[in-house]
Amino acid sequence: MHLQPHQHIHIVGIGGSGMSAIARVLIQKGYRVSGSDRADNEFTQSLAQMGATIFIGHDASNVAGADLLLVTSAVPTTHVEITAARAAAIPVFKRADLMAQIMAGQSAIAVAGVHGKTTTTSMIAHILIKTERDPSYIIGGVLRTSGVNAAFGHGPVFVIEADEYDHMFLGLRPQVAVIGNVEWDHPDFFPTPDAMIGAFVRFAALVPPDGRLIVCADDDGARKLGEGRAAAGIPVSYYGIDHPRVNWRAVDIDIQPEVTHFAVERDGERLGEVHLRVPGRHNVLDALAALTATDTQGIPFADAAAALASFEGAGRRFDVREEVNGIVVIDDYAHHPTAIRATLAAARARYPGRELWAIWQPHTFSRTLALLEDYARAFADADHVLVTDIYAAREQPLADVSGVTTAHAIAHVDARHIAPFEAAVDLLVDEVKSPAVILIMSAGDAPQIGIEYLRRLHNLSNEGSHE
Repeated sequence: MHLQPHQHIHIVGIGGSGMSAIARVLIQKGYRVSGSDRADNEFTQSLAQMGATIFIGHDASNVAGADLLLVTSAVPTTHVEITAARAAAIPVFKRADLMAQIMAGQSAIAVAGVHGKTTTTSMIAHILIKTERDPSYIIGGVLRTSGVNAAFGHGPVFVIEADEYDHMFLGLRPQVAVIGNVEWDHPDFFPTPDAMIGAFVRFAALVPPDGRLIVCADDDGARKLGEGRAAAGIPVSYYGIDHPRVNWRAVDIDIQPEVTHFAVERDGERLGEVHLRVPGRHNVLDALAALTATDTQGIPFADAAAALASFEGAGRRFDVREEVNGIVVIDDYAHHPTAIRATLAAARARYPGRELWAIWQPHTFSRTLALLEDYARAFADADHVLVTDIYAAREQPLADVSGVTTAHAIAHVDARHIAPFEAAVDLLVDEVKSPAVILIMSAGDAPQIGIEYLRRLHNLSNEGSHE
């Protein structure tokens, strides 16, 4: 189907971060948008204010009058609204089927990788906004610069977080593609590491001969993809910190509690310094990727570096919720072993000398089982580890895989299973002593632990002040 403005597009799962971002762009481009989800949230409320028709709960009647359905990967083909649409001859599409049309007319910068892509995409969008390029963008988290996760701009560039799940990124047509890392993930969709690598190979092959592929040389998987495309004659830029052969390199890295300083060299020439307010060595790599990508758009290094100095991150990416009486609560989306290690290291650097509590909500049974050995070694930087029940997302439980068995597998002197969330809050109230950091790592609903814990801390503080 060829998309035309003013068509009625119904989105199943409109409350998710990715689908709500697409909905926002569609509304701004003149489409009539409706959508359904199982619960109301900030995304659905914002879309309703923009004019979308939002249904809380799923029902066959929700699809009435739609020209097409756009469905999230999480819903089964037997979903009531998909069944109703097919009965009414309303075509049903996934993101990969429509993204190229939605982005048509603008040059695409697509950012891929198993982890870090939300922050990298956010940094690129932030630089383009601050340098007045008026970009379009779709991000898997809320960009603090704008307060939203997507926008349709009138500039020449469309920046998009390229999700590998369900081959969404294979529906893109990137002029510039960034690949930060390639590791096995999503075993429910990619049954083997080779299956996932194969998808990234196909994504890299989408870059045209007059485009550019940007890869992290420090990551073996990404570097090999770059070498393969370079051999095919596609322009490739390499960035990194440690690998000896890169085009863009971060040097003189100085990670301080409040700011990270580093200098950038391009092909051996020192370009200048960058100052980041988001902590961690992984964010240095993300910033290098963003600088390399925006350089392809003719943005001078000095302007891009100046923009990064004001970058405050994206929602649920080392998102400092609040600090009360020397106890800080942070939300992070980390749910892959590599991301967990990087996030814990960033917390150590940002808050030296504080006791570090890691609260981890495993995400999907298949991922927890497939990567369990890596998870077992991922928590060395934490002083205490609390593991909640597994967030099932789109899956059914697997035998012998649970929060209890996962906690027992972690190689740590204090790794405990804790459920339900109320019990986790009680434990934190009883055991956490200031100064401390509580880092909640979850792609599910575990941030509720931090919200309730902070409420309890405030109540305790108020009670103490009245004594």
